[in-house]
Amino acid sequence: MGDIGQFLPMILIFVVAYFFMIRPQMKRQKDEKKFSAELKRGDRVITKSGLHGKVVDLNDKDFSCIIETMAGKLKFDRSAISMEMSTKLNAPEKK
Repeated sequence: MGDIGQFLPMILIFVVAYFFMIRPQMKRQKDEKKFSAELKRGDRVITKSGLHGKVVDLNDKDFSCIIETMAGKLKFDRSAISMEMSTKLNAPEKK
């Protein structure tokens, strides 16, 4: 019992770190991957750098997309599209 008692605080620290740091990060990565896979033409998106636009074309070969902005058409990696800001942009407004 004495040996286990010495390692118990370390085990508890690892369990807490897993549930508060590692697991949420894995869930976020899974959600972002799902979001980028579900992108379709016509979706309004915001890139992580803050560029607003509409998806014009998707390329599955190099996992990129072409976004139409007021300045023209730009090619981006799908990973450059912000999931959080794009879902807020497309969310219905509450009255």
